Amino acid sequence: MSRYRIAVHIVPRRGILDPQGKTVADALHTLGFGSVRDVHVGRHIVVDLEARDQKAAEQSTRDMCERLLANPVTEDFEIASVEAT
Repeated sequence: MSRYRIAVHIVPRRGILDPQGKTVADALHTLGFGSVRDVHVGRHIVVDLEARDQKAAEQSTRDMCERLLANPVTEDFEIASVEAT
């Protein structure tokens, strides 16, 4: 078994109300960043685990996201990186 560190980004699905993202976008406009069109505030999760290979580590993390870490009704997730440690 090898150790892996997997980074996951979880964000609200497009079309789902994101009041925190709207608040951040409004604040950025107030600060003079008028080019900002939309902001989505999500979560960044880092999972350290043991797996037989990188593919197994990624699949295990995907299963975790589908079953617990991300709400499948309102959130999308992306596995941003898988690194051997």
